[in-house]
Amino acid sequence: MKSSRFAWYVSSLIVAAVVLSAAPAEAHHSAAMFDRTKTVKLVGTVTQFGWTNPHSWISVDVPNANGGTDRWSVECNSPNNLARMGWKSTSLKPGDKVTILIHPLRNGDKGGSFMSATLADGTVLNDPTYNNPKKY
Repeated sequence: MKSSRFAWYVSSLIVAAVVLSAAPAEAHHSAAMFDRTKTVKLVGTVTQFGWTNPHSWISVDVPNANGGTDRWSVECNSPNNLARMGWKSTSLKPGDKVTILIHPLRNGDKGGSFMSATLADGTVLNDPTYNNPKKY
């Protein structure tokens, strides 16, 4: 009888450890910081493209109303998923003129979740998450 209680106790601890260790992974994939009810169009110049895991990033300078520029940080999908859509690590380069659609950050900071980009030559780069790519 005591060994079955001990086995149940050990099994319960293992299950609890697995569930608790999954919590950080689940939180990482939350999109709560992005306002998916809004779409913002950024027209600017790529300053950096990070082909990195777990998410690629685009930094883009966008002209503002004061005659200067604002640097926006755009979170993209993973390189693996982007490569399946035809992306390469060289798809975006510093100096490229782009129009990018994003879901903006809820807190108003200059950033968002990538939806699509249209390059100056008309090439459209999409995120595999969206079924209806937009070109602007």
